[in-house]
Amino acid sequence: MRILRYFNVALESIFAHKMRAILTMLGIIIGVMAVLLTVGLGRGATASITGEIASQGTTQLTISPGAANTRGVSQASGSSSTLTMGDVAAISDPILHPHVARVAPAYTGNSQLVANDINSQNQVVGVTGAMLPVRNWEVAHGRFFTDAEIDDQAHLLVLGLTVASDLFPETDPLGQTVRVNNEPFIVIGVLKETGGFGGADDQAIVPLSVAQARLFGAQRYRGDYTVTSIYASASSEEMVPTAKVEIERTLRLRHGLQAGDSNDFNIFDQASLLDTINNVTGILTLFLGAIGAISLLVGGIGIMNIMLVSVTERTKEIGLRKALGAYDSDILYQFLVESLVLTVLGGLIGVSVSYAIAWLIGQIPGFTFQLVIGVDLIVLAIAVSAACGVVFGLYPAMRATRLDPIEALRYE
Repeated sequence: MRILRYFNVALESIFAHKMRAILTMLGIIIGVMAVLLTVGLGRGATASITGEIASQGTTQLTISPGAANTRGVSQASGSSSTLTMGDVAAISDPILHPHVARVAPAYTGNSQLVANDINSQNQVVGVTGAMLPVRNWEVAHGRFFTDAEIDDQAHLLVLGLTVASDLFPETDPLGQTVRVNNEPFIVIGVLKETGGFGGADDQAIVPLSVAQARLFGAQRYRGDYTVTSIYASASSEEMVPTAKVEIERTLRLRHGLQAGDSNDFNIFDQASLLDTINNVTGILTLFLGAIGAISLLVGGIGIMNIMLVSVTERTKEIGLRKALGAYDSDILYQFLVESLVLTVLGGLIGVSVSYAIAWLIGQIPGFTFQLVIGVDLIVLAIAVSAACGVVFGLYPAMRATRLDPIEALRYE
């Protein structure tokens, strides 16, 4: 129970010099706030970005035309697609690709959309009904195309949320006419918000057959219509690498690539992007936390400075305690506990203020992500504060134990 006695003595000293104690704790408070808010900001940004990507499906694979080197000539990506509807049919074979759950082709181009004298330049994407489950799209209002409408090249349109708001700011878009490349289309649906990173908010969706044959004049390659990209989903997140291997093997065989030839396509998966983003944001979060930790270091030096002043002011008190039989360990613990109380109390205040700031930021309209301050951060902040109290309070406490009681009693 000796520690409680030191604790009471420390509190008495702190309350006897309130202003000095507050100014001393200020460095620790600011340091803890700096660490919590910067790391919380980094974690919040990471959660927001990864959440948007994960919402599109972590099992999703995107196959796009890539640079091919054929007979010494480099074919630039996007100059002419090497992906065709025949490739889509081959990848859809469940026997050859048991770990590929769904396949959805897309043909993309840019076009001017006109509705009620409002012009908007947007990306127009031709798709099939399989695109909804593959890319986790959901229809907020209306409906999506049927297979029969796709086969019949029906002039129907499904709008992304942003496009719908731009073209029809004050009216219901369902049933309205939108001219795409001067051809009339009837709006039958509006998608739910999909977010960034290739989402459909800024896109207009048409049947695949219409995009290929009417709007953008898709070329034929090996007798099949080309597509600008193919989206696929693996049977599970664990099977994504296996599904990629299955698709790559099939496309290389279909495209007649030899063992030494580079792929004329790219297979991109969301899981790899998530890993990359987590690694990058993790490094940035550590960097931000290190910057905030400098404030804690400055606060700790302030603690040492004030404790040295306290030792000097209480020299006579220390001499009296020694003269009455106090051991060096008693003097050491007295000043060490006082330093510890100051830093831990400052840490607790810093945590409280950080939580308050995080809550206030979360109330700002339009702020896209929250500051994530977890229990692990709080425990770490308090532990580091306590460590600062011990490290920076140890030297002043040891200096107090070295005072000669006779000289200390004479001190004025």
